Amino acid sequence: MINITPEIAIDKNEIKLQFIKASGPGGQNVNKVATAVQLRFDVKNSSSLPDDVRTRLVRLAGRRMTESGVLIIEAKRFRKQEHNRQDAIDRLVKLIQKASEKPKARIKTKQTRASKERLLAAKRHRSKIKRMRRQVSISEE
Repeated sequence: MINITPEIAIDKNEIKLQFIKASGPGGQNVNKVATAVQLRFDVKNSSSLPDDVRTRLVRLAGRRMTESGVLIIEAKRFRKQEHNRQDAIDRLVKLIQKASEKPKARIKTKQTRASKERLLAAKRHRSKIKRMRRQVSISEE
């Protein structure tokens, strides 16, 4: 079991790890050893996640989520397979923790009386400036 929050825990059987060859530096070791990890977690069919967390996780995952609802995380930062495996699991845990945080409800604020008065004063000032630019007609004198 992988504990994410006190309420949420994921069974290790729900996570599928596949080791692939990593690109980048490492010399001949890169060509011989599959050190990169591709973690797959079926978000859509997971019984461990509450519905609200699932919907936020789908939104947070973005392009890492497939059309069938599988989250794919690739880890190839380290040269050792075990480090990459742990890195992928840590990234999954952080993503689910972020999704488990309920967003704060926005509280509508009212415009203060002083801010309304400042706005109207600025409009009056601008109006006066534009009025002064007009041509003076003989009837106004």
